[in-house]
Amino acid sequence: MTTRKIIAATLVLGASALLLYTFVSVVRPAAARERRAACAGLQSAPKSKTFEHIPRKAPDFVAMDHTGKPVHLKDYQGKKVVMVNFWASWCQTCAAEKPSLDRLQQELGYDDFVVLALASDVGWAPIAKKFPNGSPLEILLDKPKDEGGYGPVATSWGIEAVPESFIVDRDGTIRYYFINKRDWDSDIARTCIQSLIDE
Repeated sequence: MTTRKIIAATLVLGASALLLYTFVSVVRPAAARERRAACAGLQSAPKSKTFEHIPRKAPDFVAMDHTGKPVHLKDYQGKKVVMVNFWASWCQTCAAEKPSLDRLQQELGYDDFVVLALASDVGWAPIAKKFPNGSPLEILLDKPKDEGGYGPVATSWGIEAVPESFIVDRDGTIRYYFINKRDWDSDIARTCIQSLIDE
């Protein structure tokens, strides 16, 4: 290869590297701004009764699935973005939110995202009535002492009314906290969660 060709190839490689660096340095901040705007549009609360500051590390919990298997939040760390959704079968607002949560889980898939729906119910019978055809969500029982109360996990996370939801990133950090129901079918909801999946 002649010196002229070597110089030309070096210039092309240098220009390509510069273009790539410029693209990455522009796209990353733009993606971060889009995520912040989408998640802000969902009106995340800056703190909860238990958690004075969000973001913060999520405490682990254990709750039972319908087979009696214990499910830990830490099982998902490093693997998936997790929505921890506190609800109850007796909550009408929760019932209104569940269809959009079902669709969100189905649309975003199971490889990178999971909804852990912790039900403050005294048993599985009232939960099963809410989902006669099953659910794509991972439903867990957070059994309270008394009917109409909140389970131990909900209590430890400071839940005062259901529904409430927390978004936990792959590193196990609570990034967002949502009081009351949201429209999980909305573009901003999907953009917010997809951006965390893509991090």
